[in-house]
Amino acid sequence: MEDLRAVARYAAEAAEEVLDLFEKVHTDDHRPREAVENAWAFGRGGKRNKALRVTSLAALQAAGEAQTGPATHAAWAAVLAASAAYLHPLAKATQVKHILGSAAHAAHALELDAGGDTGVGDGHIDRAARRASADLISVLSRYPAAPHGGGRVGELIRRLDSALRQRS
Repeated sequence: MEDLRAVARYAAEAAEEVLDLFEKVHTDDHRPREAVENAWAFGRGGKRNKALRVTSLAALQAAGEAQTGPATHAAWAAVLAASAAYLHPLAKATQVKHILGSAAHAAHALELDAGGDTGVGDGHIDRAARRASADLISVLSRYPAAPHGGGRVGELIRRLDSALRQRS
């Protein structure tokens, strides 16, 4: 459970950094924020409960309804933060996106907000790599490397995955 909490804290921090990109477009929609708040609650010792699933699904719906690219990816970061508590223990490469996807979606949201400047996303990934805890890296190291595909978000996941594996 502590491993899942480490992943949830990392994902919640990443998602929280870009919530404003969603909220400035959707001022009355609190679904992504609620997902992040529940991820933080779990990461700080709360129970793995129905609220995590409910708010993750609500944030997913918000992502589908978002009116801009940055808002969409900010909501996706929230989805992955709230669902981090349910990381599958089977060591499949596809699970890496559940560990690092929130940070990658946050980076892509920021670069889209900067007019598509990939340097902004790359810089964010560099910072995300530096703030990863030893516990998070330990969890990541139990999984194969991130798989190919996934467009720009997949590229950012692989970049972060590679940086963290070099630290282990």
